[in-house]
Amino acid sequence: MRIVPLVTAALVAAFLFAIVIERERLFALVSDLSPREAATVEPETEPEDADAHDPDTIAEGVIRVMATRSLAQEIETQVRLRGQTQAARQVSVMSEASGKVISEPLRKGAFVDRNEVMCELDPGTSAASLAEAEARLAEATARQPEVEARIPEAQARLVEAQARLQEAEINSIAAQRLSEGGFASQIRVANTEAAMQTAQSAIQSAQAGIKAAEAGLDGLQANIESAAAAVARAETEIGKLRISAPFAGVLESDTAEIGSLLQPGALCATIIQLDPIKVVGFVPEAQVNRVRVGAPAGAMLNDGTELRGEVTFLSRAADPTTRTFRVELAVPNPDLAIRDGQTAEISIDSEGVEAHLLASSTLTLNDEGTLGVRTIDGDAQARFMPVTVLRDAPEGVYLAGLPDQVDVITVGQEFVTDGVPVAPSFQEVIQ
Repeated sequence: MRIVPLVTAALVAAFLFAIVIERERLFALVSDLSPREAATVEPETEPEDADAHDPDTIAEGVIRVMATRSLAQEIETQVRLRGQTQAARQVSVMSEASGKVISEPLRKGAFVDRNEVMCELDPGTSAASLAEAEARLAEATARQPEVEARIPEAQARLVEAQARLQEAEINSIAAQRLSEGGFASQIRVANTEAAMQTAQSAIQSAQAGIKAAEAGLDGLQANIESAAAAVARAETEIGKLRISAPFAGVLESDTAEIGSLLQPGALCATIIQLDPIKVVGFVPEAQVNRVRVGAPAGAMLNDGTELRGEVTFLSRAADPTTRTFRVELAVPNPDLAIRDGQTAEISIDSEGVEAHLLASSTLTLNDEGTLGVRTIDGDAQARFMPVTVLRDAPEGVYLAGLPDQVDVITVGQEFVTDGVPVAPSFQEVIQ
């Protein structure tokens, strides 16, 4: 057996034991063996406040921390959201009538103008139905002068009957007076009374004739209106045979193929409007008051395209699941380069606010889970202050909710609570 390796291993083990386990005793031994001349040199006079920076002089219960003195600065804030592009309008155009398609189909991706025909159906007997309704309307309209003329004729007969009644009354009175004087017979008196009753009957007949003429005119008016309604109905049915684009846009599907049979409710084509295009996002309730309709806004697509527009809609009701509010931006898209459904990073400008720029490591939570920072009050005690994160920056985060000037603990904030005395060492302000 070789003795040298064993001795070497024992020495190494003894050295490591001295360094690791008996480190303090080893350093004391080395200090005792060092030259004593340096001990005769008198130490320099310490400043009067040197004890304040000596860790051994800190009072019991006071915790050393690192802190920074932060000053608020005004920044232009932005509300940042994730969203997506969305067509301004999208409609599935359906058929309202039954018929066979007789128009050539338009292919998806084609641009159509407003009122441009997309699907045309075979008219069938619709044209004949319209012609029949128009003929009935013309016939009823032609009879109107004749029926209207019957009313003045009946009125003239009434006037004539009234005149005869007046004449008969005069003759009756005269015959009665003559009869009383013995100058007229009873037969003449009876004849005048009969003439008066005949005149009264003629008046009643004339009045009935007027009512009949007026009823005939009312019936004719009803026939005219019915015929006009039939014409309008036939025209409406013919209008349903030509299915037009409700607005200018792009076809998202082919129109119905020629020869296919469409029933009411069958799809002709789907059309979308992309100019202007909407950018839709959902803002949290903590930031909804920072968004206003009409505010300038922008968005960046995944391919790097930058968009500029303005807020056109802000929901008044929150989504019941996410507790967020829908916000919409209108962005011009004249060349239709922006597609429906692209992911976008939305930035909405809001009014400037006073904020502190601090390192994100200064953020902490209190016992209730509120986000904030630990600060130092005038009595050199730790105090928790809640904050609101406005936005991130390469050098830190912008926080709101703090005084204009505040001392923030940057190292050691996790080891103190409210009211604990601290001994801060200030570092350079990061702003």
